[in-house]
Amino acid sequence: MNKAIFLDRDGTINVDFGYVYKPEDLEFLPGAVEALRLFQELGFLLIIITNQSGIGRGYYTLEDAEAFNRAMSLKLKEQGILLCDFFTCPHSPEENCNCRKPSPFMVMEAIKKHNIDPSSSYMFGDKKSDVECGERSNVKSFLVTAEHPLLYWANQLTNHLL
Repeated sequence: MNKAIFLDRDGTINVDFGYVYKPEDLEFLPGAVEALRLFQELGFLLIIITNQSGIGRGYYTLEDAEAFNRAMSLKLKEQGILLCDFFTCPHSPEENCNCRKPSPFMVMEAIKKHNIDPSSSYMFGDKKSDVECGERSNVKSFLVTAEHPLLYWANQLTNHLL
């Protein structure tokens, strides 16, 4: 079985300007690229799990979000980092879908699709809903904050402290 790092996107990997979808607005958070590299070097698949309520609210389309994701993948690939997959909830909270985090739906789909062992995997995100999503998927989960950015957690995992 594979092991994975499940990652929220906006506010965890890239700067969250609010409803980020334009590729030209892609700006990685300090240390995020290095963190992803460390996770990859440890043998983890890198999988993005993202709520994109701007789609459901009509601010942008699923195609716009996918273009942003492709731009992110390309910029990371140029630095030797491969994102395995993206799982996107396009619904607004008011739609009461079954895929929006904190639902474990997207993580569980990724686990099935990529033959992932949840007990060897981790979830990182900047919102309580990200952590709850991971916990509900039986994946160790951690909150990304200004004090504990993604690189902090990558270093903790590298040092076997998680």
